[in-house]
Amino acid sequence: MLDSIINTTLLDDVMKEDPTTNSFQDFIATLSGHEDSLLVMSGTMGNRVALRTALLAPPYSVLLVPSNGHHLTLKDVEKHANLRDDVYDYPTRIISLENTLSGTIMPMEDTREISSWARSQTPPIHMQLDGARLWEAVNAGAGTLKEYTSCFDSVSLCFTKGLGAPIGSIVIGNLAFIKRARWMRKILGGGIRASGILCAPARVAVEQVFLGGRLRQSQDTPQQFSKLWLSLGRKLQHPTETNMVWLDLEPTGIDEERFADLAENAGVKTTRGHLQGRVVFHYQICDRALDALVNLFVELLKSKRSVFWE
Repeated sequence: MLDSIINTTLLDDVMKEDPTTNSFQDFIATLSGHEDSLLVMSGTMGNRVALRTALLAPPYSVLLVPSNGHHLTLKDVEKHANLRDDVYDYPTRIISLENTLSGTIMPMEDTREISSWARSQTPPIHMQLDGARLWEAVNAGAGTLKEYTSCFDSVSLCFTKGLGAPIGSIVIGNLAFIKRARWMRKILGGGIRASGILCAPARVAVEQVFLGGRLRQSQDTPQQFSKLWLSLGRKLQHPTETNMVWLDLEPTGIDEERFADLAENAGVKTTRGHLQGRVVFHYQICDRALDALVNLFVELLKSKRSVFWE
């Protein structure tokens, strides 16, 4: 990635002058089966740009309520969507899904059912996907990238997180949508000069990490870790389907600060104050750190004098 940054072009993306950026946006659009795409600074900006682009004017409502605790289903959509066009109503204009959600995968069958229903309405309801971690779902074999993105009118994908690029996300849609999205990006302060310095490492991340198969390690390891945790008589908050493990710490009496201390002593960095039992595995985590963490947990959880119960 560093080599790609050193050798990239440094022209202006606001004026659509940078060949590295233009080529990369065309590459992602083709990879996802859409007409066009737009580089943005972050996943938060990508989601906001997509929503602002799709929602032309209020009033409206956005639907994002899963009743099964795992993923939104067509039954949820049909129950909660407001299809009336009355002065006292707030019609549902967008169905916003997230895949993965807490590391769990939105099934392809449910995605297609909701998409088909949304597009059959008059007017059609815009389908938007927060796909920051969609790479993980695809890598787990839940469906191809094009199969998932074809169900949506707009998609936001992130090049940091699991792919490891230093910065950047991208919004995908048709030509008219991306043209308007450029306005929204400018309004939000997202115009990028010398944008090649962002696109060059992002392309390396997509080609070498996603297409190159490196994400497999970030999913094999958490599966082993989850099985170990369960074998010790512990529970998970959510099933381990991709690169996230959600440890149920409360029944064990484990203090999160102590958990973070022990993990970092073993060479594994955690996010203090936001842990909530979530452990996210990256393909670049070294085996030595993981072995140290696993061995530590085994000894502590098996010991009656564990420091977790001091």
